[in-house]
Amino acid sequence: MRTPESLKTRRPPVDHIVRTRDLYSSLGHEPYRWVRSETPPPWTEVEKPLRDCRVGLVASGGVYRAGQIAFHHRDDVSLRVIDTSVPAAELRTSHFAYDQTDARIDPNVVFPVDTLRALAAEGVIGELSPRAYTFMGGIYSARRARETLAPEISRRLAADQVDLALLVPV
Repeated sequence: MRTPESLKTRRPPVDHIVRTRDLYSSLGHEPYRWVRSETPPPWTEVEKPLRDCRVGLVASGGVYRAGQIAFHHRDDVSLRVIDTSVPAAELRTSHFAYDQTDARIDPNVVFPVDTLRALAAEGVIGELSPRAYTFMGGIYSARRARETLAPEISRRLAADQVDLALLVPV
């Protein structure tokens, strides 16, 4: 696969905390308040080798398959289910909060399905779950994400019997 010229030049990392704070300040808003949890997140150790695990993919880059409805507004807590056998050429992105130029050239930069398929073929992971889940990050309502989106993704991953999930934030 040829790498597009725009992906060959390494760009410096973006400090999103500073960028968000500066953006809110420049717009005259109160300083952005980051969500803080009252309790630590749940954690479960993976008890079997990665080569025996079914891996799920969850991404917040607003990825959808051609023919599905695009994500369209802030605080959109809807979910897209994508068959992991779908070619990357059929994937699209729709997101209000990041530059989608590279993701539109190669959706794998925000939805690494080709890499996960290759890892499964090489035996590094046991298998890739047949379904991946995507949503549009930038959900300003932590309550809606916590009460609506997260439980639905968790329910679906459990139904898919994944051993672990790769979460790809944007």
